Amino acid sequence: MNSKIKDENTDFLFDAILQLQSKEECYQFFEDLCTVSELKALSQRIVVAKMLSDKRVYSDIVAATISRVNRSLIYGCDGYDMVFSRLDKKKDSD
Repeated sequence: MNSKIKDENTDFLFDAILQLQSKEECYQFFEDLCTVSELKALSQRIVVAKMLSDKRVYSDIVAATISRVNRSLIYGCDGYDMVFSRLDKKKDSD
């Protein structure tokens, strides 16, 4: 875990996110929490991270976003891997 981001405010944010129970609640919460640009940037990052995780070629991905997300995949806290694994399991069970 990155100790640079761990604090009381971030804990509160994550506790709040963990209270969300549906995709519709996520839309409501994140629309209140983030600007449209921030939300689009976050969603773009996770899509790029998924593409990189799936070993897609760089030409499929916008170059400016690749290095940021790739650093997270290599040096991050494995949050992307955890979520992608769960999403894959969910997709397989559907």
